[in-house]
Order: sequence, then C-alpha cells, then structure tokens
Amino acid sequence: MTKEEQLKQEILQKTKEYYELVHKPQQDKEFIAGESRVNYAGRVFDETEMQYLVDSSLDFWLTYGSYSKKFEKQLAKFLNVRWAFLVNSGSSANLLAFYALTSPLLKERQVKRGDEVITVAAGFPTTITPIVQYGAVPVFVDMELTHFNIDVSQLESALSSKTKAVMIAHTLGNPFNIKAVKEFCDKHNLWLIEDNCDALGSTYEGKPTGTWGDIGTSSFYPPHHMTMGEGGATYTDNPLLQKIMLSMRDWGRDCWCESGVDNTCGKRFGMSFGNLPKGYDHKYVYSHFGFNLKVSDMQAAVGVAQLEKFPSFVEIRKKNFKKLYSGLKDLKVLTLVETQPKSDPSWFGFMMTLKDDAKFTRNEIAEFLEKNNIQTRNLFAGNILRHPLFDTMIDGKDYRVVGELKNTDKIMNDSFWIGLYPGMGDDAIEYMIEKIREFVNGR
Repeated sequence: MTKEEQLKQEILQKTKEYYELVHKPQQDKEFIAGESRVNYAGRVFDETEMQYLVDSSLDFWLTYGSYSKKFEKQLAKFLNVRWAFLVNSGSSANLLAFYALTSPLLKERQVKRGDEVITVAAGFPTTITPIVQYGAVPVFVDMELTHFNIDVSQLESALSSKTKAVMIAHTLGNPFNIKAVKEFCDKHNLWLIEDNCDALGSTYEGKPTGTWGDIGTSSFYPPHHMTMGEGGATYTDNPLLQKIMLSMRDWGRDCWCESGVDNTCGKRFGMSFGNLPKGYDHKYVYSHFGFNLKVSDMQAAVGVAQLEKFPSFVEIRKKNFKKLYSGLKDLKVLTLVETQPKSDPSWFGFMMTLKDDAKFTRNEIAEFLEKNNIQTRNLFAGNILRHPLFDTMIDGKDYRVVGELKNTDKIMNDSFWIGLYPGMGDDAIEYMIEKIREFVNGR
C-alpha cells in the first residue's frame, strides 16, 4: 500500500469514528412522546455516506466525475432503463425533461410555444413551471379523491388539436392510473413525462414508476426517498431523448465528450455545423439552447451510498404506511388515501382528508399536531391556480382549465399529510396515531 493509500484509509477510518461519535448518538436517541420532534421527513445515513463524501473530496474533482457516472449507471440499473442523467435538483430534472420535448430534433412532435400540455393543479409548482416558462399552455384537469391522483375520466375533455404532452406526478408515492394515462397518450401520439420525485421505488404492474412514460424525473432533496443534499435525475429508454437531454443538461452543446476529455469522436476539427466555418471546434458547437444542470461529484458520492441502502428504505416506508392506515382507518371523519390498483407504492407521506361533515377544520387538526411536535404538510400548492404567481396569467390564453377543479379545491382546503420516512421508529408512528385519535375523538 502506498503512503497516499495508507493516509486515505486513515482519513476514512477517522471519518467513521467521527460519525459514531457525533451523528450516531443523535440517530439513536430515545424517542420521548410529546418532547421528541416527529419530522415529516429526514436524512437516513451512516458512516458510508460520509466516507464516500470524504473520499470524493480528497480527489478534489468537484464537478461531474467518477461517482456521478457510477450513480447514473446504478440508478439506471435499479429502474431497468437504458439511461439516467444526474442533475442538480428535482426541479431541474423537470426542467430538463420538459425542455427536451422542445428540441427541433423531434420534428413534428416538437412541443412549440402555444402548444398544450395536460397536467394537474394539485401538487408541486415545478411540475408545471417549465411549461409556463417555455410559453406552452398548461391544461388543468381535476383530481379524484380515492387515490388522490389525476382524474383520468377528464383526459379526453382536455384534449385539443394543440395537445402535445401529459406531464403529471405520482402523488406522495401513490402511482396515478398509468394504464389509462399511457393508453390515452399512445392513442393520441402524446409525450408522457412522469414526475416521479415523490415515488422513487413505487411500481405499477411490477414495473417501476417513472419508466412507463417517455421521461421520468426524480429528486434527491433531503426529505425525499433518498438524498444527496441537492440533486435530481431524469431517465429514459428513448435514444433521441437521451441525446437531447445530454446536450441540454450540458450547456446545449453538440459534443458528447465527458468533462475533462477532448476529441472522443476523433473529428473535433473536421466537421461542419450550421453556418460555422468548416472545422470549427466541436467542443464549442451548440445544437440546443441548454443549461448547466450538473451536480458535484461529492453530492453524487452521497447518492451512491444512499442507493445501496435504498431497497430497505422502500420497505420501511411501506411498513410505516400499513401501521398508520391500520391505526386510523376506523376514524369515519377522515378519508385515508387508498393504494392505486395494480400498484405497490413507495410512500412519501400519509395523506388524510376531512370529510364534508367534519366538525373541525384542516388547520385546527394541523395546529394541534404541530403543538404536539408532529410536523404536518399540505399537498404542496393545493391548487396552484389560486396562488399569486397566477395573478397575471390569463385563463384561456396562458392556461386552460377543464371543469371547475372541485376536488382540487377540496384537497387545498381539507387535505394534509404526515411523514413515514425510514428514520421513524414504531414509537413515533404510534404517537402520531394516538394524537390524531385524541383530537378526532375529542370533537
């Protein structure tokens, strides 16, 4: 072993010791009902994440590198897809996924400004933000109140001669009716982007969510199913979309050389592009209006360690969901989310909705839980159309709505969710059940 290798091993051993001294005691702290904070989500890690992170920092490569490549290959293998692209957030993943559909390389299927994209108003803003930013028109359909996903019966009503794509999320890990949505898209030759940011590890008919459509997206922000701090990914089986996303993620360049590598094609100064002079350096030829959405290799290092643990994360989420459902299912005033038929969700959260005859409001039960150290969340934007960012948007021009979105408003007013992430023990789950029952039975 060289002196360099020996020193690195000593550093990594010290990193493990630091984890065991500083972080592990915090993770192993006894849960005290009413005193310990029950967060809706959190990081679950051990010394491996820290060792990989330190190992990457010692190489001091910083940008996209060996850990990034390893993560992409392992994520693609986990999802059984051909390509995965690491980016700097789930929101950037949605941006890249949508903008890939605007590439001129797609010819008659290219999404152009003014074209329509079917989506929902209940969810996270950055599922629809790229649509609006590009100048396409989001078309909003309502939700259903059993699985809390898109109401597929409204898809045909949303269709027009301008419709080019469907872009929707799997709500809190519960897959939408993929069969119905996919059949609709195939029937009308529409692109399908699955926002899989809250559903990594979920399956529908045994196949991973995010892999049914043309492009899937994931987020690795700390509250999500796995984390690398900031980070996200897109994935696809489509070779043309693979080429477009690689270009757009990396500044829009035409060259496919990896970072720090030149002349992979062997024709760097021998090709012609557009109106450029013949032989213009291929490293600086741009075929798309792109971005720089890459993540640092240190973040990817954390992701590699997380991915090794990921199957266990999914199983704990499923187990915690079952405990919560069993403990709350007899409360008649609450509608609990039901599992989408033919699916096996990797749950992100446990969603509840007050029935119309409830004697209390959503905010009242949420405030009660928060006062008892139980963190709660609404279904993100609730109804995005009612937020200030839509104040200057014109209905019928900048966006279109199918029906009245009554169920979306119901979710906005009466739904909330609590956590079930792998860092929760049985005592925390039982405490949440106890406090919810206490509040409901006291009304």
